[in-house]
Amino acid sequence: MAATPRPLIAGNWKMNGLKSAGLREVKKLATRMDKVSKPGCDVLICPPATLLAPLRDAVKGSGIAIGGQDCHGNAAGAHTGDIAAAMLKDIGCGYVIVGHSERRADYGENDRMVRAKAVAAHGAGLRAIICVGETAAERKNGETLKIIGKQLTDSLPKNSTAKNTIIAYEPVWAIGTGLTPTVDDVKEVHAYLRSRLRRRLKADGVAMRLLYGGSVKGSNAAELMAVDNVNGALVGGASLTAADFWPIVETCL
Repeated sequence: MAATPRPLIAGNWKMNGLKSAGLREVKKLATRMDKVSKPGCDVLICPPATLLAPLRDAVKGSGIAIGGQDCHGNAAGAHTGDIAAAMLKDIGCGYVIVGHSERRADYGENDRMVRAKAVAAHGAGLRAIICVGETAAERKNGETLKIIGKQLTDSLPKNSTAKNTIIAYEPVWAIGTGLTPTVDDVKEVHAYLRSRLRRRLKADGVAMRLLYGGSVKGSNAAELMAVDNVNGALVGGASLTAADFWPIVETCL
């Protein structure tokens, strides 16, 4: 029987955080991590690009990784305001989020664009966290599995492995709303994602980490992390302070 994938608790700070406050919170987190001799999970913070370098330095030696919130599908070029995967790698990132629903909605990113970003991430030596998820209307119409199945198929690069790719299921209607699917809903979706990955990637599909995201907080994290095929969390607002984020991390330690 294949080993259970090592959990990952990832914090997505989105467009939040100035240097002083960001450093203060991540240092608190690093101090707590330093007291854990053998962590049972990986911990990741994805801050705004302006904080990548200072937070990288602040968490050095703590075991906390730093990642980007997005990257461009091209290696370089005339793309004002964008950041290349190689730039993230160069500054010390190990991961990058691609295909977050806010990027899909706000910037019209489709699965083809998300796949190109994941390919770029792989090429730069980054782990791509590929996000999938349905809207409230799609769930109401009974289209959840159809939608996430298509997103997974069309967003996942051919060279994806358990080492370079992580899938995050984030129901769009649960992000930042305080709403979460039932445990049975999460179990159904993650089992479906696992079966699709297993068919496509064989052993890598079994070993690939599946994260749940969408209003994850200390009060519901343990229940969500105990669901079959949930190998960690992609956390939004609750990752902004060590006080809120640490209880989520603790569920996997």
